[in-house]
Amino acid sequence: MKHDLKEIFNSFCAEGSFSAAVTCGSGHIHDTYRIINAEKDKDDYILQRINNNIFKKVPELQQNIERVTQHIQVRLSQIPGSDIKRESLTLIRTKNGRSWIKDENNNYWRLFIYITDHRSYDIVDSPSKAYEGGRAIGRFQTMLADLPGEPLHETIPFFHHIGKRLDTFLNSVRTDRAGRVASVSEEIDFVLKRAEEMKVIISLGDEGKIPLRITHNDTKFNNILFDKDDKALCVIDLDTVMPGYVHYDFGDAIRTAANVASEDETDLSRISMNIELYKAFSQGYLSETIGTLNDVEKEYLAFAPKLITYIMAVRFLTDYLDGDIYYKIRHPNHNIDRARAQMKLVKSMEEQYDEMQKIIRNTI
Repeated sequence: MKHDLKEIFNSFCAEGSFSAAVTCGSGHIHDTYRIINAEKDKDDYILQRINNNIFKKVPELQQNIERVTQHIQVRLSQIPGSDIKRESLTLIRTKNGRSWIKDENNNYWRLFIYITDHRSYDIVDSPSKAYEGGRAIGRFQTMLADLPGEPLHETIPFFHHIGKRLDTFLNSVRTDRAGRVASVSEEIDFVLKRAEEMKVIISLGDEGKIPLRITHNDTKFNNILFDKDDKALCVIDLDTVMPGYVHYDFGDAIRTAANVASEDETDLSRISMNIELYKAFSQGYLSETIGTLNDVEKEYLAFAPKLITYIMAVRFLTDYLDGDIYYKIRHPNHNIDRARAQMKLVKSMEEQYDEMQKIIRNTI
């Protein structure tokens, strides 16, 4: 379906006027467009159609983003030399004061200021980038540690809850709705073999040994924007910001930052975790969070990348078994390729786990 992007844009209180719209971004979930401003001295914008098949309660999601971005901007205003427009996402309100609109086809849309002259990376090629990425994620968590008011809404219930993910996976194996179970028996065995081990973070939370904090929950490395000098600017894609454990953010970032190959690499021999990138990211992250994390949180940081990489393998495999109904795919085997790539990365982490633990202990 074609959308009248100019008309949608004009529903927001943006400065300047619509010149053109170009598709941008590599995300799996939303449709994203850069709106080119006809007035060159005004900002360009990012217009997004929110996938409300996945995010069922868009007003609550948007309220989370409003609270988080406003709080970060307040914190940045207290730091001399901060560039708030570049170091935080800025939502643009509609003419009726909301941060979203709903069109006649029940599509939800939102608008952000476009952050100019930024870079993002799917693959990290230097420890300095990894360090900056770690610092960005740690800073994000630390800035939100004192967010006032009620807890944020849970935008996707049980998003990183491994027990719920495994229940869904096992149901997909039982129902075999796409007739694919027989072809992936090795991958199913991989998941089942590690299932109990992967419940440790949830157990620590249930026992009160680690606290729920405000976490991003989708910290793949390309959700961190860098400036032209490769210094981290800000963290984007805030749909899943909600209560969570710090391990979710640390783990997902390592999953993408320290992987020397892409998320859907089909040549499994090319996939491994680079321990130097892991070390640099860990040092950057802890430079911002070492004073706020408790001892148990620190002790289990090294476990976190294994957990989140495993969860992603489970999610990709589940979607493949279900007939590719969640993630956007570019070819029929895309989800199973993604799952196998994550499984290979878990194995690489398992082989280096002692060193991963040693790096965290030496950093704290």
